[in-house]
Amino acid sequence: MKKSKILLGLALTGVLAITLIAADHIDAPAVQGGKSDITDLYAFQGSNTNNMVFVANVQGLLTPTASASASFDENVMVEFNIDNNGDNVEDLVIQAIPRNGVMFFFGPVAPGTAGTTSMVKTEKPLGSISITPYGSEPIITTNNGAKMFAGLRDDPFFFDFGQYSAIIAGTATSFNNPGSDTFAGSNVMSIVVELPKSLLGGTGTLNTWVETKKK
Repeated sequence: MKKSKILLGLALTGVLAITLIAADHIDAPAVQGGKSDITDLYAFQGSNTNNMVFVANVQGLLTPTASASASFDENVMVEFNIDNNGDNVEDLVIQAIPRNGVMFFFGPVAPGTAGTTSMVKTEKPLGSISITPYGSEPIITTNNGAKMFAGLRDDPFFFDFGQYSAIIAGTATSFNNPGSDTFAGSNVMSIVVELPKSLLGGTGTLNTWVETKKK
């Protein structure tokens, strides 16, 4: 595991609109600027309230020039971890692995082992999707009740890093409204999977986090 995010307390009850957001751009020295660097995890209820959506973004701050040649690393698996019984240990994983221009998804399935070492769970294929080429309309596929996407997207996270730095330095006391988006014009490589809540187990709260794992 090169880098992980742990985010706790994602409720799934009723028709409550749920959004969980985290961002973490290029601040882990071991993966900074690499293809396993996680920038964002999003988890939220789908427009179909019976579904959950999981989004993992990697390779932050891609310029338009860098975006044209950006690709997923075939030696890096992106793994969504789901704890459905509150013990902060993954009960289910959804794995995304790129090969030859296609993103293959496996799960949700119990991991072979919990923690930082994983085995690809090929016995539980969820589906696959052609990775959307640069400058193309998004390719989305539906299989086994799940929707999937993989490819380049505009960085969705808004943050005024300049004003943040000024606040930390003591030369400003608050953010501006709306402020300046540091990430405007930059892109990320994004993996999206939407699937029925019934596949995730549990009836109350889910804890979810995402990891990138190198072969």
